[in-house]
Amino acid sequence: MRLGRWSRLCQARMEYSSGAIPNSEVAMDTKKLFSLEGRSALITGGSRGIGRMIAEGFVAQGARVYISSRKTDACDRTATELSKGGGTCVALPMDVSTVDGARALAAAYQAREPSLDILVNNAGAAWLASFDEFSEKGWDKVLDLNTKAPFFLTQALHKALRAAASPDRPAKVINIASIDGIYVTPNETYSYVASKAGLIQLTRLMASKLIKEHIVVSAIAPGPFASDMNIFARDRAAEVAARVPAGRIGADEDMAGVAIFLASRAGDYVVGSTVTVDGGVAFAS
Repeated sequence: MRLGRWSRLCQARMEYSSGAIPNSEVAMDTKKLFSLEGRSALITGGSRGIGRMIAEGFVAQGARVYISSRKTDACDRTATELSKGGGTCVALPMDVSTVDGARALAAAYQAREPSLDILVNNAGAAWLASFDEFSEKGWDKVLDLNTKAPFFLTQALHKALRAAASPDRPAKVINIASIDGIYVTPNETYSYVASKAGLIQLTRLMASKLIKEHIVVSAIAPGPFASDMNIFARDRAAEVAARVPAGRIGADEDMAGVAIFLASRAGDYVVGSTVTVDGGVAFAS
C-alpha cells in the first residue's frame, strides 16, 4: 500500500527525530536560522577590531553579549556603544594571557550567567622582528595569548558550555585564527604564524573531544581587515586591496556574517572546520 504525502511526512518526522535519516522530507523553516535570540556570548578582545565586529553582529541578532579586553576604559566604552540600540552588551575587562586571568574571566562571567551558549576566543597579539633579532619575549607573549589562552579559557568555561549544550542546540566555541596560519606570509611574524597554525590544529582536537558533549568547536581565519592588529590593512587599505583577489579589504559585515553563521543554528553541523574570510588571499591568489 502506497503512503500518502501526509503519512510520508509524519513518518519522516519520526525517523528524523530518532536520528535515523536526514531531515529531507520535513518542510524547512529558515526564518530563524541565523537568530541568536535568547543566547549568551562571551567574546575576548571584544572592545575593538575583529572582536568588536563580531560583538556588534551578535548584539544585532539578539544575543546577550559579554566582551572582555585588558583595557577597562575601552571595554566599557564599547559595551556602552553597542547597547545603545536596545541590545545587551556587558563589559568584563580581564587579561586572559595567563591561566589565572582566564579563570578569573570565567568566574566573572559565571557570576552573571548560569550557562554559556557561545564563546569566541579572539584576543590576540602579534610580534614583528627579523629572524636574527626575534626575542623570547616576542615568542612567549604571542603564544601565551593566541594559543594557550583559548585552551585554558575554554577549559575554565567547560561547565558553563555543557550547561547550555543540547543535541537540538549545541553550545559553540569559535577560535579566531588567521590565514597566516595557513599560507606563508611575507611578514616576519614567526611566533604569530606558529600560534595561529597551532590554534587551527588545536581547534580540530578540541572539536573531536567536545562534540561528544554537544559543544561545537570551529575557527575563523581572517585575512586583511582594518584593525590595530593589521595596521597595513588599516593604514594602507588601497595598497593591500590591490593584492586581494576580491579587490578590497574585509568589511565589518564580512566578519560578523561568518561568526553569526557559526554561532547560530546555521552552523550546528560545522565541526572542527576553519573558515577563511580573506577575499581569496589564502586559496585564490
